Parts: sequence; structure tokens; C-alpha cells
Amino acid sequence: MSEEANVAGALTPQARAELVQRLMKRQAGLSLRVAAVFVVLLIGIPLFNLYAPEKAATSEFGFTFAWLFLGVVFFPITWLLSAFFVTRSDALEAEIARSEREHLSTAKSAEGAKS
Repeated sequence: MSEEANVAGALTPQARAELVQRLMKRQAGLSLRVAAVFVVLLIGIPLFNLYAPEKAATSEFGFTFAWLFLGVVFFPITWLLSAFFVTRSDALEAEIARSEREHLSTAKSAEGAKS
């Protein structure tokens, strides 16, 4: 059983719902940022061809710059964006689980001190 599951199991249904909502909100923001980078790259290629055709037609390594970017560079960039998203998303989950564990241990300590 993962740490996140252990923390979620110790929470009330309302607290669990708030935890999930907070996590989803932060992951949605992360998704939008990663998607924005992807869209800028995707739309930037045709705009670069339109507004700087002489630079786009410049040959590098036997390819025009536009085809070099599309055929060689774009694929690794999407992999890096995906890896960044997954890594950061996992970090968000771990951060929220850690903060909830600390909250639960503080609450249990306070409860023990009252007894």
C-alpha cells in the first residue's frame, strides 16, 4: 500500500475529498502549463515558416530548419514535456501526502497531550 493510500485511509470522507480536490487543482494547473508549451511549439512552427521563410529554408545537417525541427527535435521535446509532467505530478502527490501526514501526526500529538 502506498504512502498516499495510507494517508487517505486515515482521513474522514470530507477531508479525503478536499485532499483530492487540492491535488486535482494543482495537477490541472500543471497540465495547462505543459499544454501551453506544447501548443506554442506546435503553432510556432507554421508561424516561423510564414514570417521567416528564408530562415526556415536554411539547411542544417542536410535538412531545412523547419524539417529538422519537425522530424528530429520535436519528438524528443514531447518526450521531455511528458517526463516533466509525470515527474512533477508524482512530486505534487507526494508533497500533498507528506503535508497530510504531518497534519495527522500533529493532530494525534495534540489529541494525546489532551488525554
